[in-house]
Amino acid sequence: MPRPSRPSLTRALRAVVDPALVLHAAKLARSWSYSHVGPRRLMQAGPGLAMSPTASLRNGERITLGRDVHVGERCSLWAGDSTGRIVLGDNALLAPEVFITASNYGTRAGSPIMYQDKVERDVVVGADVWLGARVVVLPGVTIGDGAVVGAGSVVTKDLPANCIAVGVPARVVGWREGAGPGTDARP
Repeated sequence: MPRPSRPSLTRALRAVVDPALVLHAAKLARSWSYSHVGPRRLMQAGPGLAMSPTASLRNGERITLGRDVHVGERCSLWAGDSTGRIVLGDNALLAPEVFITASNYGTRAGSPIMYQDKVERDVVVGADVWLGARVVVLPGVTIGDGAVVGAGSVVTKDLPANCIAVGVPARVVGWREGAGPGTDARP
């Protein structure tokens, strides 16, 4: 009775070193270098930065992060191609999948959107700001020191210091404990 055949070492190696698998791994490495490693080298960051390796960055030379900033998993910080900057203050906290962009396409009728000039405006996120999971911050927005933005919110306009904002678009629904409009409750 013949023995059941076992895969040979050569066949096992061939399965692991499948050309398609190797090519896919190379594409992943190139993508990570393009969207994380290269831009991270160009950005300015204070001491104590904690950034997930899955964060996506664009135009790092226009990104400035303060001291002790935390950037969670799958966050995207996309500065503009020519002028739009992103600035995060000290102790800013970005939960997973936060998306901040300083650039947007034009919407002029009669011309394909992807070929229109981009509209770039700076985004400034103050110190001690907490952006919850999946918050989206659009170009031209300033979020005041100490603000808290609830998960899933879309920030289309400036938010004052120490506010609690939620919704689409985000609107102020309250204030941090011990704070109110125009106060500075930071230690």
